[in-house]
Amino acid sequence: MKTHLAAALGSVVLTAGALLGAPAASGAQTAPYPSTPIDIRLGASSIRGTLTWYGSPVAAGTFRSVGCNRMWSSAYDASGNELAFSSTSTQCDMTSHFNIAFPGATESVEICLVGANLARKCEWYNRP
Repeated sequence: MKTHLAAALGSVVLTAGALLGAPAASGAQTAPYPSTPIDIRLGASSIRGTLTWYGSPVAAGTFRSVGCNRMWSSAYDASGNELAFSSTSTQCDMTSHFNIAFPGATESVEICLVGANLARKCEWYNRP
């Protein structure tokens, strides 16, 4: 009886060990979404953050305004048609956070830092 109990217990321990040590099934871990760093500077003002290319891309980060500036962004589809436009109000001598969600068909994004004298610095970002 003890022999059968020991054999059965040993079998359970081996099975549990095999399950715990088994590698995860393929596809169990998903790859992270691609992202693109945002770093736009105009004088002492800046827009810094990350554009994450989810199904619907999201730009998030910090807008630092020295003097009076605003931030614009536009989203475009694969044919170059504008899908969305957003702009902050004029911000003077302050830092704020932004989080902009773009439509799902977005293939490229333009982000601009615009100064009070209408000087501007723009960057284009294409879906990887």
